[in-house]
Amino acid sequence: MIDLRLLREDPDRVRASQRARGEDVGLVDELLAADERRRSSSVRFDELRSEQKQLGKLVPKATGDEKAELLRRAGELSSAVKAADAEQNEAVARTQELLGRLGNLVHPDVPVGGEDDFTVLETIGTPRDFAAEGFEPKDHLDLGRLLGAIDVERGAKVSGSRFYYLSGVGALLELALVNAAIAQATAAGFTPMLTPALVTPRAMEGTGFLGQAAQDVYHLEKDDLYLVGTSEVPLAAYHMDEIVDAGKLPLRYAGFSPCFRREAGTYGKDTRGIFRVHQFDKVEMFSFVAPEEAEAEHARLLEWEKQWLTSLELPFQVIDVATGDLGASASRKFDCEAWIPTQGKYRELTSTSNCDEFQARRLGVRMRDGKQVRPLATLNGTLCAVPRTIVALLENHQRPDGSVRVPEALRPYLGGRELLEPVAP
Repeated sequence: MIDLRLLREDPDRVRASQRARGEDVGLVDELLAADERRRSSSVRFDELRSEQKQLGKLVPKATGDEKAELLRRAGELSSAVKAADAEQNEAVARTQELLGRLGNLVHPDVPVGGEDDFTVLETIGTPRDFAAEGFEPKDHLDLGRLLGAIDVERGAKVSGSRFYYLSGVGALLELALVNAAIAQATAAGFTPMLTPALVTPRAMEGTGFLGQAAQDVYHLEKDDLYLVGTSEVPLAAYHMDEIVDAGKLPLRYAGFSPCFRREAGTYGKDTRGIFRVHQFDKVEMFSFVAPEEAEAEHARLLEWEKQWLTSLELPFQVIDVATGDLGASASRKFDCEAWIPTQGKYRELTSTSNCDEFQARRLGVRMRDGKQVRPLATLNGTLCAVPRTIVALLENHQRPDGSVRVPEALRPYLGGRELLEPVAP
């Protein structure tokens, strides 16, 4: 959530942010009114409590009619204090409810618009010219079947659509990707983490995934727990309700976890293969930093993602995601999109978001800087979303006979294997 003082001091900036996101601008005025009610009810409660305490000191010393009058007034005050307390609690709850619906303030440099209004910042590598090489590229699913690596038919039989099995070299390729990604992150100073896949409502809501993103979340009603769509959630909540010494910052974690997404609203999109699925594994980078270091850390996370994709020898572009596609928590987001030959376009493989103080305020994560205690900033960055990375690897590194060249960076994690070779005609 944003700082209420910022809302009071510069409501036009918050309105502009909401407008850029395509969200309800009227929410800002509702929140201003609720905050005013919260503050005035708090003042009223404090005044009545103070009067009640003073009266309580006078009653034991009074006698006769004076005491009777004080007792009568004490009774009136008791009722008034209870009413003021209820009013205050209601005002606080309403303010928090509205504040929780307000998205983070977008960075002024973010392009305004929807999903297709991003800005391309950089293009790295050149897509292969398969026509010049004399063959038509196969898509990742056909390659996966040839390699005995991907089985979506049995995935659908066992679990339904958008589920799959990785077998043989497919399973080995996932393990190689995860180990290589963790090795890169560890070398960069991240602490490797295996995180819970189930989290409480507080953790899910605190990271901003129970607002506009709630339709994509799996909820276990009996236990009131949520399956995470990214290890960003348990990593963000790792220091929930804690105060971190500023001298220990930055804190960087690399989480590996299964991820679960309903993919609501994507009916008919990416139904073939494993590009868009309900369950997948992912390595996620997460940073806790001082707010003034957030932009520099965001740039570092992007560089680590670019380093990773470059090591996999994939052509990709970097985009500055538009305001309407940011998600509630992010003030700015960069995506790295790899070229997918059979689709003839770039598709998202990694993403990094600067959430400033938004998540930290909701989760109660603060830093002690000298005598001052204040919220810190959180940032996240996908290093390897396994299925999509497998899609890009198979399609970009395929050969005419259906074999797939293994990038040099992955070979140590695949027993030195240079090729993935077909096992079926």
